[in-house]
Amino acid sequence: QVRLVESGGGLVQTGESLRLSCAASGSDILDYVLGWFRQAPGKEREMVATITTYGATYLMDSVTGRFAISRDNDKNTVYLQMNSLKPEDTGIYYCGARYIDSSQYLAWGQGALVTVSA
Repeated sequence: QVRLVESGGGLVQTGESLRLSCAASGSDILDYVLGWFRQAPGKEREMVATITTYGATYLMDSVTGRFAISRDNDKNTVYLQMNSLKPEDTGIYYCGARYIDSSQYLAWGQGALVTVSA
């Protein structure tokens, strides 16, 4: 089963950028749809972005135009480029993987903390 490890979180100021990486091991990421989720303090986990094997992407409305998801299948890695960060983007960002024909995410990373100061 695939294992996921996030990196790239940190503390930034409003308007700055960060790039999160999610490295997969144990399985080829070509088998999976990959997604980024986030959980702010006291809130439910929400889906931020997803990318299919073929590169089709989804971004939630509040990050469209600021964030971008991409994948490097040769490096078995998925990225989340976050620009023009806002305090409301603060949270723990998780990488997840699911099979193409399933809606259930079966693997999660440990999370990367992103803090955006005003």
